[in-house]
Amino acid sequence: MRFIYSIPVLLFLFIQNGITQVVSTDNLKKDITYLASDQLNGRGTGTEDEKKAADYIAKSFKDLSLIPYGSNTYFFDFSFRLKNNPHGDEETKDTTAKITESKNVVGFLDNGSNHTIIVGAHYDHLGLGEISGSLESDSKGKIHNGADDNASGTAGMMELARIYSQNKVKEPYNFLFMAFSGEELGLFGSKKYCENPTIDLKNIHFMINFDMIGRLNEAEKKLMVYGVGTSPVFVNLLNSLKTPLVIKMDSAGIGPSDQTSFYLKDIPVLHFFTGQHSDYHKPSDDVEKINFEGEKVVLEFSLQVIDELLKLPKLAFLKTRNSEEEKISFKVTLGIMPDYMYDGMGVRVDGVSKGKPAEKAGIMSGDVITQLGDFKITDMKEYMKILGKFNKGDSTSVTVTRNGQLTILFLAF
Repeated sequence: MRFIYSIPVLLFLFIQNGITQVVSTDNLKKDITYLASDQLNGRGTGTEDEKKAADYIAKSFKDLSLIPYGSNTYFFDFSFRLKNNPHGDEETKDTTAKITESKNVVGFLDNGSNHTIIVGAHYDHLGLGEISGSLESDSKGKIHNGADDNASGTAGMMELARIYSQNKVKEPYNFLFMAFSGEELGLFGSKKYCENPTIDLKNIHFMINFDMIGRLNEAEKKLMVYGVGTSPVFVNLLNSLKTPLVIKMDSAGIGPSDQTSFYLKDIPVLHFFTGQHSDYHKPSDDVEKINFEGEKVVLEFSLQVIDELLKLPKLAFLKTRNSEEEKISFKVTLGIMPDYMYDGMGVRVDGVSKGKPAEKAGIMSGDVITQLGDFKITDMKEYMKILGKFNKGDSTSVTVTRNGQLTILFLAF
């Protein structure tokens, strides 16, 4: 049946659904296509190509009439001594280590409030594979475009900047839109900003981080939201919203992305993530694989979340479990990419690394690992505990469910 509505009725229905402006897939395509293009050579931290990406984002902020709120116009300059272990150790104190210089891009929407919402995403990636982090077996010299990681999140942040700056509404909170550099090398951009902020961090309502939001699985429609335990309102709020997405939640404020830096400053945080995939940190993470309509749905949901939080006073902060303290020391690796969205028994394999024990044993993408040797695997946490029991040179059986059938394989670490 076809319904015909007048424009005022359509506008009323649109506002009733909690979204006052349309997320533009054309904008997402334009921004991701440029940021993940070969001409930027993978946006390696501190490179001239990354600076081109920073200039592109800054121009967008200027076109939207956002106020420059970095240390130098729209740029927040910082430097650090390069370390070897991404997302791990603290910045090295070795004075002989290479100094890397880079910049965050920061734009401020002043609504005259005493409090501010931060919307962030990192825009750096792995460049030509010369820095650590690539999962390609022979990565050097290959362009890692990082379309999902994290041109998708950067474009999402830019789209929200467009919507909130152009909607002709004066919200009760200011907005600070931030594109971080140095995330892939250890969250350096967000960490440096939090050490020397351009606004008082005590006046932050909350921080929302977009990292890898461009590969929504159309069959499952799962969106992972981390940080829901960092404020008492988040869980009930997310459960109350209508969306075609299946929302999976994790309470932890600490994780391998930039929300961590703000959580450590006692700021409520949320991190949106559509899931890992076999192109993660590989040259094959290209724009052709982005689900633009899926990202639009994710951003529409984020608008609902933000619009509801705009109605509330400054959020209370809660400390959560520290996932860093739960880390286990591994002597071996299986060589799989787990499906973090899977909530059944065992661990579902999203990808298999070439030349690693899993591939040699015959483990395939889509397999669900339910047992390693005598140890049953119920979930990701149990899998990590069990993997920590093995040493290099050990051999064991691995039980997987494949197409509904149990299969026992044998592998050597």
